[in-house]
Amino acid sequence: MPAMASDACWPQVSRRGRPSARHPNYRSTGSPVHEHPQAYKRVKANQGAAGVDGQTIEQFEEDLSNNLYKLWNRMTSGSYMPRAVRRVEIPKTDGGTRPLGIPTVADRIAQTVVKQHLEPTLEEHFHEDSYGYRPGKSARQALDRARRRCWDYAWVVDLDIKGFFDTIDHELLMRALHKHTGERWVLLYARRWLQAPVELGELLRPVLQVGAVSDAAATGPETCVVGDPQVQAPAAP
Repeated sequence: MPAMASDACWPQVSRRGRPSARHPNYRSTGSPVHEHPQAYKRVKANQGAAGVDGQTIEQFEEDLSNNLYKLWNRMTSGSYMPRAVRRVEIPKTDGGTRPLGIPTVADRIAQTVVKQHLEPTLEEHFHEDSYGYRPGKSARQALDRARRRCWDYAWVVDLDIKGFFDTIDHELLMRALHKHTGERWVLLYARRWLQAPVELGELLRPVLQVGAVSDAAATGPETCVVGDPQVQAPAAP
């Protein structure tokens, strides 16, 4: 098992977890240095296929400390640019297919860094019956709540947003994000992810990346439990 990045491989860190101002690569808009090893562990736990660069998680691990340091350095300096997203078609039960975007391993780690930064702030705005893509929430919990609600109510509301990732208003999403964070590095990279192209064979076109950040963005009315007359979507931005 490759060793995790040691302290010697990272810039000097302040007590707040940010690079020391004495380090030449310090930027006030940079991502916290301690977030990247944590984000890597979460990405590895989720596994997933390689992106357009063909690099697997195992290959990323071969030079783990250096790869994590380079990613942190680029995100801190503002030079990080996401790669295109590899698109695959996932079969659906009705016979159709659902497009799935697969970012590179490095991009998934970068997205998870931003997700870890945003989650504590955004959690308080979600309804208690919202279960999608939230820490400490699961589909099993949602099914259990729905089962108990069926004893009290005889109706169900089934909602879905068709083509959410293809039709979401990027400017509206950025306005909502800007309301909840003033971190320029978060806003910068969120916009770059929105503008990153998707690989369709030999063609590239812009698309919202289906990864850690977009999963969080997709959490909406359709993730609430049925049958509750008090249920509502998370607070509007």
